[in-house]
Amino acid sequence: MGFFKFVPVVISLLLLYFTLGSSSKKRLCHDNERSALLHLNIYYCHSFSNNFGSWDANTDCCLWDGVKCNKETGHVIELDLSRCLSGSFNSSSSLFQLVHLEWLNLSYNDFDSSEIPSEILNLSRLSYLNLSSSSFGGQIPSEILELSSLTVLDLSNNNLKLEKPSLGNLSEKLTNLKTLDLSDAEIGSFIPHNLGNLNSLTFLSLSANSLQGNIPSSLGNLTKLIYLDFSNNNLSGELPTFIGNFGSLKELYLSNSGFSAELPNSIGNISSLQILDLSNSNLLGELPMTIGNLGSLKDLDLSTNRFFGKLPNSIGNLSSLKTLTLFSNGFFSELPTSIGNLGSLEYLDLTFCNFSGNIPLSFGNLTQLQILYLDHNGFSGELPSSIANLKSLEELIIFHCNFSGQIPSSLGNLTRLILLDLSSNNFSGTLVLDTFLLKLQNLRSLILSSNNLSLLTKSTNIIGDLSFLGLSSCNLTEFPNFLQNQNYLIVLDLSSNKIAGQIPGWFLDTGFESLMHLNLSHNLLTGFDRHPVILPWTWLSSLDLSFNKLEGSLPRPKEKMISHYIVANNSMTGELPSWICNLYCLLVLDLSYNNLNGVLPQCSRNYKRRLPPQCSRNYKCRLSPQCSRKFGGSLLVLNLRSNNFSGRVPKRFMHGPTLRMIDLNDNLLQGRIPRSLVNCRDLEFLDLGKNQINDTFPSWLGVLPNLNVLILQSNRFYGVIREPKSNCSFPQLHIIDLSHNRFIGKLPSKYFQCWKALTSVNESQLRYMQDELRIATGDFVGPFTVSNHPETQNIVGIYHYSLTMSSKGRMMVYEKIPYFLTGVILSSNRFDGEIPTSIANLRGLQNLNLSNNNLRGHIPSCLGNLTHLESLDLSNNKLSGKIPQQLVELTFLDSFNVSNNHLTGAIPQGTQFDTFDNSSFDGNWGLCGKPLPRKCENDSKIARNEDVIHDSDSPFAFDWKIVLIGYMGGLVAGVILGLNFSARIQDWFVGKFGRHTKAVRRNRRCRN
Repeated sequence: MGFFKFVPVVISLLLLYFTLGSSSKKRLCHDNERSALLHLNIYYCHSFSNNFGSWDANTDCCLWDGVKCNKETGHVIELDLSRCLSGSFNSSSSLFQLVHLEWLNLSYNDFDSSEIPSEILNLSRLSYLNLSSSSFGGQIPSEILELSSLTVLDLSNNNLKLEKPSLGNLSEKLTNLKTLDLSDAEIGSFIPHNLGNLNSLTFLSLSANSLQGNIPSSLGNLTKLIYLDFSNNNLSGELPTFIGNFGSLKELYLSNSGFSAELPNSIGNISSLQILDLSNSNLLGELPMTIGNLGSLKDLDLSTNRFFGKLPNSIGNLSSLKTLTLFSNGFFSELPTSIGNLGSLEYLDLTFCNFSGNIPLSFGNLTQLQILYLDHNGFSGELPSSIANLKSLEELIIFHCNFSGQIPSSLGNLTRLILLDLSSNNFSGTLVLDTFLLKLQNLRSLILSSNNLSLLTKSTNIIGDLSFLGLSSCNLTEFPNFLQNQNYLIVLDLSSNKIAGQIPGWFLDTGFESLMHLNLSHNLLTGFDRHPVILPWTWLSSLDLSFNKLEGSLPRPKEKMISHYIVANNSMTGELPSWICNLYCLLVLDLSYNNLNGVLPQCSRNYKRRLPPQCSRNYKCRLSPQCSRKFGGSLLVLNLRSNNFSGRVPKRFMHGPTLRMIDLNDNLLQGRIPRSLVNCRDLEFLDLGKNQINDTFPSWLGVLPNLNVLILQSNRFYGVIREPKSNCSFPQLHIIDLSHNRFIGKLPSKYFQCWKALTSVNESQLRYMQDELRIATGDFVGPFTVSNHPETQNIVGIYHYSLTMSSKGRMMVYEKIPYFLTGVILSSNRFDGEIPTSIANLRGLQNLNLSNNNLRGHIPSCLGNLTHLESLDLSNNKLSGKIPQQLVELTFLDSFNVSNNHLTGAIPQGTQFDTFDNSSFDGNWGLCGKPLPRKCENDSKIARNEDVIHDSDSPFAFDWKIVLIGYMGGLVAGVILGLNFSARIQDWFVGKFGRHTKAVRRNRRCRN
């Protein structure tokens, strides 16, 4: 019984113990810190497993997700609010009441460009601070420098600046840092030397900070670095040799810099390196052999540099390598056989590297390879049979090389292939697609275009579901039968074949529900076997039927989303249909070289944007963002050249703010140029030649900042070309053709000073005026993509601008217009007066034609400054005096014509002038010397006489032909008498007007 007396006491003690224990747990979280946490503006928390249901005011905040407390004091010391907060972040935030915090993660939030409050200083115990990717803005506050306990500071991927304080100040204060990430912060200074004092750093990222200058040698002290990123800056100088001191480094990113130096041998000392990215850094020279010492390397990117010479054999030592990118270099050598030692390689990009020779047989050892890009190289010979060993290969792109021979049938063993591009090579022979593709059931993209192949396709069901099929220039004579069972084609290119006759009905009835690009150009097609022709493909975005023999009316797209409609060089007839105005997504409209007629429609109505009715739940459907609510609102190219369109040019056709190219040449258009063209701020090319336009010179077009080509030839333009009111008219003009009009007055000398693009020689790389034809896969996500290659993704063709221009004595057709092509053609008008010396400012000019005008005076000697001139035509004017000796300096001059003027004296000799024949100088009775049969006897005396007689100011000017005709009784006597008469006139004229004549000659000299 005594025992039971103590039971109530024991129970009471146990209850008291658990009660006290329970109450002590409740008191672990401090009330003020719980309140501070609850006042944070939390909207969701993606990083927590239980979301914020655990944040209950009645529970212990130390148990909440993202919160960690000190077990002894109960104070909150760690807080993870990644992806949890939104709205402004300011000094009143309750976060700054958590003064015991040691670890704070606010990354991936949205603080709406808020500045980091200076109250951050309240959190003086912080050792870890992560504010990355949270939409902070403004200057990084100096108070952060007072957080002396920081070992991790991550302010990356915001819109921050570090100017006052500077990076040097930060390096001086935060000496305990182990991790420093300031990526995408605006620093804009040199790398401070004292950054090397942070010798505890293991992670340093200063990517995209606008840093400049050299990497200081003091950074060689950072020997504990594991991660270093200086990419996307303006660094210069050499890549320092001390980089080899970073023996612990695993990741090194120096891409998009401007070192202009060789890769040092010391790079091979970083044996622990796993990722090396030196892409687009202007590095040059040969790759050092020591690169083969990086045995731990997994990813190597040396793309877009200036490496040359041989790829070192030591590259084969990188046995751990999984990704090798050498894109865009200039090795100009064969591949070493050691490349076959990279047995772990999964991705290999050798595009644009100028490699040559045969592919080594050792390529067959790369059995883990999944992606292989060899395009745009000089590889030759046959594809090695060992390539069939690459059983893991999914993408094989080798287009634009010099491979020859037959396509090996063993490629059919690559059963995992999704993309195969063998185009633009010299493969030959007959390829039976039925056999070749029987095993490639995973293939989605096949491009065999531009080879010397002959394809045979008999079966109607030989391959699986293709999305991209390129069979251009494959000697096809009919539509491949297997197309009848292809339901997922996105791109189909059958151009440049020999397919003749009508487009069969079954082709229009196929189930190409996803077809976006169709190219049947450069064939022998004559039409469609059904009328009216309504193209059945709902998603059709790009259609090219050019260079065929199509007749009848234009084929009509089923839907209004088509962006490229090209039916040029056919025999289409009829008026432009009204439905053309419904194509509000058009980027390129080319109906050139047909027999279309009638008045161009106004297209003034607006159209409601809507999705096609065929949008199914299997595909993501949305309207392309470039689509406008009216015709022309998104148009880039309008080409109606060489038809029979009449009437006025409608404003709606030429008002688009995106227009880059307009070609209405060779039609019957009348009236004035629509003033709405002034809104086409992106316009580069305007050709209105060979019409009946009646207008004055459109000087108001001079405000267009990008206009390169202006063709107004063979119209009814009239009047004086008045000098521009400003000095910036037509700043980018390269080619202007005003020939065969009715312009009068003097040549526009001030314009020759305004055309800034012609005042210097364009020495940039060869580029053409063009637009890329891309399929908008963002508007239609079908089952497959076209290509993953960054340079070719979604590009299905190039639309080149073309031009016909008078040059070198004939009409020249430029199927492609290089940006360096220049020309000023002002011929066949009624310009008078002298050739202004300001024309010598156009130092980049290649073609100058002032023929068939009423120009007088001397040829300016300063035309010799136009050192890149290739064609000069001054024929059929009234020019007098000598041909300037300075023109001999025009060493590029290929065509020269001064015929039918009043020129006198000796023809300059030497250089290009030795190549011109008589026709260049005919009709100038006073010229002598080669190539003319007339020798230059008494040359100086004749020249003095004729300068006087043919001077436009002389009342005695006359043509020597008249003198000769007047002495028909005796040719010799007539010439002698004529010479004596001329001498008397000169003696009288010089005596009376000598000073005036000298002044006239002095004014004609070119002022450089």
